[in-house]
Amino acid sequence: MEPMLDSEVERILVVTAHPDDLDFGAGGTIAQWAAKGIAISYCICTNGDQGGIDATITREEMKQIRRREQTEAGAILGVTDIHFLDYRDGWLAPTIELRKDIVRVIRKVRPQRMLIQSPERNWNRLGASHPDHLAAGEAAIQAIYPDSGNRFAFEDLLHEEGLEPWNIKEAWVMMAEGNDHHVDITDTFHLKMQALAAHASQTAHMEGFEERIREWGTRSGEAVGLTNGRMAETFKIVTLG
Repeated sequence: MEPMLDSEVERILVVTAHPDDLDFGAGGTIAQWAAKGIAISYCICTNGDQGGIDATITREEMKQIRRREQTEAGAILGVTDIHFLDYRDGWLAPTIELRKDIVRVIRKVRPQRMLIQSPERNWNRLGASHPDHLAAGEAAIQAIYPDSGNRFAFEDLLHEEGLEPWNIKEAWVMMAEGNDHHVDITDTFHLKMQALAAHASQTAHMEGFEERIREWGTRSGEAVGLTNGRMAETFKIVTLG
């Protein structure tokens, strides 16, 4: 089955483990979707309290900092609807409780397309396979199928919260093995970098940060046949009946 055209998509839900994950993995793509008028929502599973390097900042303060940073980064890309699930950073697991929380957001947002993290470990890029990333990816794909469209899954969401079942048409997976789709982000790379810069607690101390991100994008572009230094973000697309 062919992937949906962006013109066929009205709403997209992005599910990631941490604040900043989606800006690293798909910031340039999200900026393009938003520019086309697609309504984009974020679901951030953890509070990010293990992030940063400043030991003078308490973990409670870090939670608030990261929420503020993700809100600012979202606004840069054109996203204002952000759902923070507030699970503990570093402890995320694909539990039935997490699945239910993601299903709740799916049924509220009612997206045609979802963007999620890969539940499979990438041995070539271990940093992309943080245990929280794997857990968020596994819980998200379970929420997509079999849960979100099944009226008998989490019946209290339907009967007590009035959230009707909803079927996702396709899922885009970030940092997956066997990527089969790419987006040329050369023209929105500056927005991706602005969004990443908004996560100052995580990125401000990194030397050569923009050059590193540009190198990653260029390398991805070369792998899919782009030339002249053009950059790409790559995905695996899973179509659903």
